[in-house]
Formats: sequence, C-alpha cells, structure tokens
Amino acid sequence: MNLLIIYGTVEGQTRKIATHVADLAKSLGHNVTMTNAEETSEVDLDGVGAVILAASVHQRRHPRHFEALVQGAREGLAACPTLMMSVSLSAAFPEGLEEAGEYLTEMKMRTGFEPAETLLVAGAIRTDHYDYFSMQVVRFVVMRGRPFDASAGTHEFTDWKAVDARVTAFLEKAG
Repeated sequence: MNLLIIYGTVEGQTRKIATHVADLAKSLGHNVTMTNAEETSEVDLDGVGAVILAASVHQRRHPRHFEALVQGAREGLAACPTLMMSVSLSAAFPEGLEEAGEYLTEMKMRTGFEPAETLLVAGAIRTDHYDYFSMQVVRFVVMRGRPFDASAGTHEFTDWKAVDARVTAFLEKAG
C-alpha cells in the first residue's frame, strides 16, 4: 500500500516520530512518502491508500502551516483512511490527556477535518531550543513542578512501543 505521512514539527520530535513511523511502515512492506507541511502547500493523494498526519502542539495548537495544509486537503483526506497523531507534552501525563484531547478537538474545528483515527503522543522536552521565558513555561506550566533534568538537553516522553502498536494496527486495518 502507498502510505503518505504528512508532518508538522517545531523542535524536531515530531519529525523523529514521523521518520520512525515511516521506517516501521517500510519494514511492513508499504511504500512511504513523507511530506513536511512547512515545505508544501498542496498534497497529491493520487494512488495513496492511507495517510498518517503527525503534528506537534505548541501554545495549544498545531503548526499553522500544518493546519492550513490539512484544511486545504480535507476533502481528499476524508476519502482515505487517516490517522492523526497529535504530539504534546500534555499527552505524557494521565492528568494531561484531557487537555491533549482538547488540542485535537480545536484542530478539527479549525480545519473542518475529522480523521478516521487519532492518537495522542507524548512529545519531548528539548531545553537546548528554549529561551528563558520558554523554559519557565515548560517548568511551571507544562511540567507543573514535576522533576526533570533541564541540563540534559532532551528528555523524550514518547512511548515508542505504543506508537508502533497503534500504527501497525492502523496499517493492517487500512491495507
């Protein structure tokens, strides 16, 4: 099956997740095309059997260029099996899952697109990308006082096994 992966990333974790998913799909025998939403304004869905959308959340929303691309392609996307992976730090903690779900609901409202399936994916903290203000937001708003080593540079919360299981099930169902 031909699989299209469209991703929107800010700090690179979602690109890492999209690349991981592409490698998994290839290992399962699928043909994969990856598209960075920031680098295109149109999507060619001709011959595509399924689509995986993946985008990070910052300040309660997915990247504007990603949402614009999804909005513009919503009719074609609606005709394909789609899995939307919403990547946020809120999804890393049980008490943050409701909020992480709200980000996805808000994206659906803005784009007018309802993916067939959704997955909330925990992102990463990349302190080497943050200025002082951003670090304070991470420390006191996102992490809410939970301990983490800010000097480590990157702390991944992504549950790779859960991503693999869900993507594999999606591809089996779509194929």
